[in-house]
Amino acid sequence: MKFSIVIPLYNKAAYILETIDSVLAQTFTDFEVVVIDDGSKDGGAELVETITDVRVRLVRQANAGVSVARNHGVEQSRGEWVVFLDADDWHHPDFLASLIQAQQLHPQVDTVASQYMLMPQSEGRCSPDWPALEKALSIELITDLPTRWMQGPSLCTGSVAVRATRLRQMQPCFPPGESQAEDLDLWFRLAEQTPVALVEAPLMAYRVDIRDSLSGNHVMPESPFSVPGFHQRILARIESGAMSAPQRRSALQFLAQQHLDIARHNAVSGKRLQGYVWLLRGCRAATTKRWWLTAIMLLFWPAKLISQWELWRARRSVYSKPASDASL
Repeated sequence: MKFSIVIPLYNKAAYILETIDSVLAQTFTDFEVVVIDDGSKDGGAELVETITDVRVRLVRQANAGVSVARNHGVEQSRGEWVVFLDADDWHHPDFLASLIQAQQLHPQVDTVASQYMLMPQSEGRCSPDWPALEKALSIELITDLPTRWMQGPSLCTGSVAVRATRLRQMQPCFPPGESQAEDLDLWFRLAEQTPVALVEAPLMAYRVDIRDSLSGNHVMPESPFSVPGFHQRILARIESGAMSAPQRRSALQFLAQQHLDIARHNAVSGKRLQGYVWLLRGCRAATTKRWWLTAIMLLFWPAKLISQWELWRARRSVYSKPASDASL
């Protein structure tokens, strides 16, 4: 079997059948769907049980969080490649077929993915307005994921497939108990080992309220001055010597940019002092326009204006290709 699509399910009864339908509509059919019910209480698991397609399996577990559910899905998977899809998102009908092309073009990689698009939060069934695909797909080989990430959106949980043998070597793939940047943590660790082949077409749709997603691509600390777990693990790998010199440089630059995101987030929340602390922590980026713009924001801009700027930037970064304003 080529693919296992792992779907963690927790109280998403309103969406789960639509999500599974998008998978069953794939033009490439050698796959299974493994739904990990994480103790749902809204009848979603019972809806999955009504599906008669033999490729769909339901696995139940006591509620333990999305990271444990995904790790359990890896253990239950039978495919050569594992895809992670949230229970309220969609795959384009040619998603898996396109990933096959990326694998064939770059057989050395352990991670393949496609670009993605945002779908506004809505009740009831809806369908993404997928763009027309070119016959010859363009595929980007990402050799430096931290730098690529700073240029604009690249990976989303449901847009990624990883070689199953690699994932089993890395278990627990997702840090148990964490639900913020737990996927980004895995993508970065994978990219430190082999490049990522990215299909340059949005073949996955992510349901989101754009206003609630302003920090969605950033890692926010649990408390104003604490260092997020994802950041701590990157620093630990840097200090251990596990990264090459170029990887260390790009990882440190990425962390500096993340610190600027946290500084702005604190400013929007009315916590200017904490914002200054994170601005100083991001001093590695002090030679960039973004650091100086963040400093100006903290000194002079009202919180509402910063919020509006970040909302504009979030919309633009997802709905367009990486551009110069991604660095602001």
